[in-house]
Amino acid sequence: QVQLVESGGGLVQAGGSLRLSCAASGRTLSIYTMGWFRQAPGKEREFVAAISRSGGTADYADSVKGRFTISRDNAKNTVYLQMNSLTPEDTAVYYCAASSSGWPSRRSSYEYGYWGQGTQVTVST
Repeated sequence: QVQLVESGGGLVQAGGSLRLSCAASGRTLSIYTMGWFRQAPGKEREFVAAISRSGGTADYADSVKGRFTISRDNAKNTVYLQMNSLTPEDTAVYYCAASSSGWPSRRSSYEYGYWGQGTQVTVST
């Protein structure tokens, strides 16, 4: 069992940056593919980014590619999401999640067995 806790959300102006953190306890994160998802009001939860167990490979949704960077520090049992050039369309609750499934299924929320409680990101115009 692993517990995930996100932090770093908040209110930021368009064009600004935020760095989300996801701290894990209960089990080492190094055995999991880690992902970030988001859910805006009235919309379904969507994939944002994922990173492989070693941190050597990352994948991004087209909507955030070039603006967001996912990273992990397995020694600290923490995953990060650096978000730059934020727009109001990035406003959502952001969740980190852990998956023991293989890399090919990284974009499917159904493959993630552990979820954090979410952190709100609000981007104003």
